[in-house]
Amino acid sequence: MRTQGTVDRRNLLKLAGGSLAALGLTATGCGAGSGSGDGTVTLRYAWWGSDDRAKRINQSIALFEKKYPKIKVKTDFQPYADFWKKFNTQASGGNAPDVFQNAIGFLRKYDAKNVLLDLREQAEQGNLRLDGFRAGLEKFGEVDGKLLGIPVGSNSMALVVDRTVFGKAGITPKAGWTWDEYHAALAKIRDSQGRAGDAGPYGIMYLYDLYLRQHGKAFFTTAGLGFTEADLTDWWTKAHQGVKTGIYADPKRTIQAKPKSAVTAELAACEFTWDNFTVRYASEGKSQYGLAPIPTTDGRKTGQYLGSLMLSGSRRTKHPKEVAQFIDFMVHDPDVGKIMGYDRGVPATTAQYEAYVPNDEVGKQIAAYEKQLVESRVLEPITPHPAGADVTEAAFLRLGEEMSLGTRSVPDAVKQFFTEAKTALAS
Repeated sequence: MRTQGTVDRRNLLKLAGGSLAALGLTATGCGAGSGSGDGTVTLRYAWWGSDDRAKRINQSIALFEKKYPKIKVKTDFQPYADFWKKFNTQASGGNAPDVFQNAIGFLRKYDAKNVLLDLREQAEQGNLRLDGFRAGLEKFGEVDGKLLGIPVGSNSMALVVDRTVFGKAGITPKAGWTWDEYHAALAKIRDSQGRAGDAGPYGIMYLYDLYLRQHGKAFFTTAGLGFTEADLTDWWTKAHQGVKTGIYADPKRTIQAKPKSAVTAELAACEFTWDNFTVRYASEGKSQYGLAPIPTTDGRKTGQYLGSLMLSGSRRTKHPKEVAQFIDFMVHDPDVGKIMGYDRGVPATTAQYEAYVPNDEVGKQIAAYEKQLVESRVLEPITPHPAGADVTEAAFLRLGEEMSLGTRSVPDAVKQFFTEAKTALAS
């Protein structure tokens, strides 16, 4: 789950599904990290993100090095796709960074390739605190009893709306509204405002996951896919029909509008995305934007969970204690919370959450949205993604787009997706 909304996810996932998947990782090569004669340890820390994130992280590292003068941190960052390309090259040589930013779609993949450090031992030794996390997030990085990642922030799926358009159409989404009510709202916007209601759900894997969870299923199980070809045929057929009726935006126009979103390009009045991406809309568009609840099937169950970016360690690091101390500082220290703000989602620990109180309208909306999710008790555990999940997501996005553009029929796209997904998840 990323937090950089301006990245073209189709291109980066195409990379993840193609050349990255082809790189075989091995457990050979030298270990990470270094030491010196005076006892000083140097850790390598890598992440993906923007220049602004790099500035914030470097400020945080300066505080860490002040508290731990015998630990130095060497940093490296790239855009999302470049990060994983470089990481694969490093990991294939047994030289992954000591600490690196991670996401749930990669935990099983790299655990199976002996890349990830199990942080459980360091927690038991007191070098890494697992208390003080919000809403059970400390369990987010657990896979098969191993602790492979520590969350730094949280986010959840939401519906970002153009509040001006919704207001003119007389629509106020409320918690518990149904999919029927949502689609009726889209039609009302189309008819009264001359704009498509939604950007369209074709390739949004995480939205489809919520829909499946509302029906007692899920996109992934621990071993593979949790839905059938008939399920996906129904989902994509409805999406296809929505474009024809004009409640969803013309996919060709939304692609042409990139890197702008369909909402800020004024092609649609809303779209589903991660709540912390809302910052993007305020900087891109001319209107007023807000967060609306996920539609439901029964008026109650949303299928939602809190996602998170994580910090993981390399299994080959020479300095597991220092890795744990660094991760602990980055997720618990209140001053780091103030520096990072909501850059990587709402802070995962209570100490950082309370230390940073947003004073901007967008930040306040994000905080209120996640607070409401926690207090309403709609959140559920997320299913750990199986190895091959990243390649599967890439296929879902690519084939959904091809179908939306008319280069594939719904039956053909469904068949091809299941063929590619089964291959990816079996490897």
